[in-house]
Amino acid sequence: MNINESKRLPSDHATLTPPALEDYDLVILGDGTGATLAAWTFASQGQRVAVIERKYIGGSCPNIACLPSKNIIQSARVASYFRRGAEFGSVADGFRIHMPAVRSRKRTMVADLNDMYLDHFKQTGAEFVLGSGRFVGPKTLEVALADGTTRRLRGTNVIISTGTRAALEPTPGLSDAQPLTHIEALELDEVPGHLIVIGGGYVGLELSQVMRRFGSKVTVIDRNDRLLHLEDDDVTSGLATLFSDEGIDTVLNARVRRISGRSGDSVTIVVEQDGREKTLVGTHLLVAAGRRPNTENIGLELAGVELNNRGYIKVNERLETTAAGVWAIGEVAGSPQFTHVSVDDFRVVRDNMTGGNHVTTGRQIPYTLFTDPELARIGLTEKEASARRIGYRLFKVPMGHVLRAQTLSETRGFLKALVGVDDDLILGFTAFAVDAGEIMASVQTAMMAGLPFTALRDAIWAHPTLVEGLSPLFSSVPSLSTAS
Repeated sequence: MNINESKRLPSDHATLTPPALEDYDLVILGDGTGATLAAWTFASQGQRVAVIERKYIGGSCPNIACLPSKNIIQSARVASYFRRGAEFGSVADGFRIHMPAVRSRKRTMVADLNDMYLDHFKQTGAEFVLGSGRFVGPKTLEVALADGTTRRLRGTNVIISTGTRAALEPTPGLSDAQPLTHIEALELDEVPGHLIVIGGGYVGLELSQVMRRFGSKVTVIDRNDRLLHLEDDDVTSGLATLFSDEGIDTVLNARVRRISGRSGDSVTIVVEQDGREKTLVGTHLLVAAGRRPNTENIGLELAGVELNNRGYIKVNERLETTAAGVWAIGEVAGSPQFTHVSVDDFRVVRDNMTGGNHVTTGRQIPYTLFTDPELARIGLTEKEASARRIGYRLFKVPMGHVLRAQTLSETRGFLKALVGVDDDLILGFTAFAVDAGEIMASVQTAMMAGLPFTALRDAIWAHPTLVEGLSPLFSSVPSLSTAS
């Protein structure tokens, strides 16, 4: 039975006998990353644990989201090196993109990850239940299995980790166009002739660059005046220049009014930009304009679990829902939409389920956009500091000052840090640079340890490495002790 279908009583209206109730220490609905860690952790401690998952072993991250997308991004990066071959002294007569092989490489990785996850379920003793689950009462779930049978599971504790899905706005013609989401985009076996992307967020930008590097013409539509408009101006300008240099068209300050045709064949999109209508025609359409929580049709009202005004599960800072003994983690709880946050949500719930008092407030969340070059940041941006009236000293160097970047011919971008005006503590760090996420990790560690920026400035970094760029960055402004 599909969870979106209601049960129908037989013609004589006789009541069907429910399956026998099975008791567990912990039942988890949805196998996201944090949920998986919870299952393995508590099961390895001897608890009886069951994870109910509709489709994906390990959730979206290893199957349809972060890891598969980074796999495809790497293939696109290799394609970019082929195009730049002459720059490195490698001259080829030509090359072509074989999308079935790109997809096969991704699928092989996903299959290996699935095997690893299943093996770990077996090793820890956690039970993986493949089926559609919904609450039928407090801390009690019914699972519709593929063979047509059902099971009823009750947990002393229950964790909800059903995640989110791509949002489809009620734009005329959008549903009929059968657009791609990130899931279908990662399964393409052909290079789109002209991919039109609705949405200039992380997913839209990463996949736009990927498909352009594979050879597709790409147009990005965004309702704001800049890509990633909440970021600092130097970031948005850097991204705009990157996309322009790679031949990606952007249509900004635009609202999609209507769509006709079908993705994969031909789609026509009418947008309103600066009060005028503009028509775009492409072969494929990708929708990457936000996410919606998977909270419908899973019986939350029967469990006493309330939603907030955005449709996400209502939780407190301990990730407790409005129902006793029921917790929510990851995106469905309104947490920042990153796997590493889901992992930390697991730590919060783990500690609180075992008598602790771990809260989500005040967490330091790292962000990484996996374009090439990457955008990574931790702590305050200039816009955020100004809005909160927090004074700062600005440290900034172009990537051309990082010697390792010169050896790689990857000097696009910059490193930037905000440091307190009354002390030498780091308030925030941004890198728009090759492997920016790896550089950020060192700064994040210093911030967690409460180290002054001088500790990074004066560290003996291996030469030549990208993290060595922190020395010229933090040498660009004197420390307070030096200034005095």
